[in-house]
Amino acid sequence: MKSLIKYSSIVVVLVLLATACSKLLDENPRDQVFIENFFETENDAVSAVNSIYAILNSTSVGPTFGGVYHSSYWIIQGLTSDEMENRIAGANDLEEMNLFNHKPVNSTAYDVWRNAYKGIANANFAIEGIPRVPMDETRKNRLIGESRFLRGLLYFDLVRMFGEIPLTLTLTDEVYPSKANLDALYGAIIADLEFAITTLPVDYSAGNGKGRATQGAAKGLLAKVHLTRGNWQNCITLCEQIIQSGTYGLWDNFADVFKLANGNGKETLFNIGFGTANNAITFWEVGQFNVRLLPAQLSGAIPGVNAQGWQVANQNLYDSYDAQDQRRQVTFLTTIQNTNGSTTTVEPHIQKYWDKEAEPMAGNTENDFPYLRYADVLLMYAEALNELNNGPTAPAYDAINAIRRRARFDGTTVHNILPDLNGLTYSQFKDSLLLERRKEFVAEGHRWFDLVRFDKIVEAVNAARPAANPQPFHRLFPLPQEEIDLNQKLLPQNPGY
Repeated sequence: MKSLIKYSSIVVVLVLLATACSKLLDENPRDQVFIENFFETENDAVSAVNSIYAILNSTSVGPTFGGVYHSSYWIIQGLTSDEMENRIAGANDLEEMNLFNHKPVNSTAYDVWRNAYKGIANANFAIEGIPRVPMDETRKNRLIGESRFLRGLLYFDLVRMFGEIPLTLTLTDEVYPSKANLDALYGAIIADLEFAITTLPVDYSAGNGKGRATQGAAKGLLAKVHLTRGNWQNCITLCEQIIQSGTYGLWDNFADVFKLANGNGKETLFNIGFGTANNAITFWEVGQFNVRLLPAQLSGAIPGVNAQGWQVANQNLYDSYDAQDQRRQVTFLTTIQNTNGSTTTVEPHIQKYWDKEAEPMAGNTENDFPYLRYADVLLMYAEALNELNNGPTAPAYDAINAIRRRARFDGTTVHNILPDLNGLTYSQFKDSLLLERRKEFVAEGHRWFDLVRFDKIVEAVNAARPAANPQPFHRLFPLPQEEIDLNQKLLPQNPGY
């Protein structure tokens, strides 16, 4: 009988992975029985945590297009900023975002919403169930810490995108919960990440844990939460702890950031794992970066290559770089070498995720999605210092100049470009930060968030993409109409939609 119960529980896990948040909470008594029957061994606890990671990267979690960070998330941030433009004919949801005409019914935005809430439901399941398992207490707390880190991460991205949203922290919350206010949402996020900091390891050197959440990841994410909330000193303190830890650093060459061999290396605080490189934690899928971003003409030039060029870099973005900036060389592809020796010129496509030596055929890739890099910590640190002191300090200059110094180096030569910044006012330094972030984090899912935080959405998009129509209300995405139809407590809709 026990084996039948365990099999039924596994089936329910699959249902959990494929069901929207509002439906996950539908029958609370059954959920309680499910928890009691499922959590028996340490392997069950690990499986529950792994089911949260699975939501981050997999296209196999249900009827939606893919996991949160597989495609939808970073494409949305690129199209609704001055970073990318859409080239998929007939992809109406993406084209609406491309022109800033997106509406409450938009399947791409809804993919992020419902997959994130699936992950949150799985996190709640793990957080409630793992304490029941007889196992080493340190490892038990680490698994709970991973679950709370991932729940905090998913809520952070949801609240930044959609504003006030339902806050469900247990499996016995309401079936159709009301929206929580921002203070409650951020309070829960901060509590989750603070707990994670106290329970997660610095690294997993003693075992196979590449790609799992660490103390540094929790500190870095919490620093970004405090930066978003304007808690400058809290952000500074956490960034200093990361910088002074000696655990992280910049690769000397920007190109090394995206080499498969360096996945989860010294510049990584947290990656969303794809493929099996470096024994990273991953589930079922490889990344779609190169299929989406590399030019379709590449497929003809290299037999067997699968490249579609569904999204391209904005020309204004490409033109913002110095010609000798190593980041431009690494990030963009503008010419294709054909088999007959000729070359084809194409509009700027994003190639940074293509490790040509490890994966010469391009297409789907085992390269991870760099959710949080050490370079981001340095630039967050500089930003918070500038805000707290109403102008840049010496450590703020050191942080941004470290990023600029690396960009001068092409692997063999240090070019006479991007001189160290100094003598700037508060506003000048802030503008320099935003520009540096634009060049550093192309297609890494940061740009829309950065423009919102700097209050530059309308100004930046108008300058780069005249065909788009950004408005001040595009600081938030619309709440999905499908969810409002199920739960009228989500009303009112976000302004402007």
